[in-house]
Amino acid sequence: MHSLDLAEIFRFSLHPAELVIRGTAMYWFLFCIFRFALRRDVGSIGIADVLLIVLIADASQNAMAGEYRSVADGAVLVATLVGWNVLMDWAAFRFDALARVMEVPPLLLIHRGRIVHRNLRREFLKVEELQAELRKQGVDDISRVRAAYMESDGHISVLKFDG
Repeated sequence: MHSLDLAEIFRFSLHPAELVIRGTAMYWFLFCIFRFALRRDVGSIGIADVLLIVLIADASQNAMAGEYRSVADGAVLVATLVGWNVLMDWAAFRFDALARVMEVPPLLLIHRGRIVHRNLRREFLKVEELQAELRKQGVDDISRVRAAYMESDGHISVLKFDG
């Protein structure tokens, strides 16, 4: 049995700058995948989505961390990721041009009472799923919808004709 070595637990096993560079590279790689490659879902996270996130986290861990072994290494890496996230939120709030690049624009699903099937196919959304979302918002007839959009968070917003 070996003794507990607190100095070893909190000593850096990798240079902190290497951890920041690795964390930064993986943050931007994963950001681009989630922003540009993965689709939105209808306002929910399914089992497959959770599994994907867990697998991506596990797969990217070694690329970010190298062979780190200490709490200090992990703290620098986590702080780097959180720092980038806070910085991106602040920058998107502060600069509209950046917000437009970072946020997925709303996608028109219904225009003047007609379904835009091309956009439903783009999001792998069935007409039945769209109708279910409309019913949740008290709409039972698509012809009463002036416009419906899938928002960046996957929720559907509905604008009805007046009257």
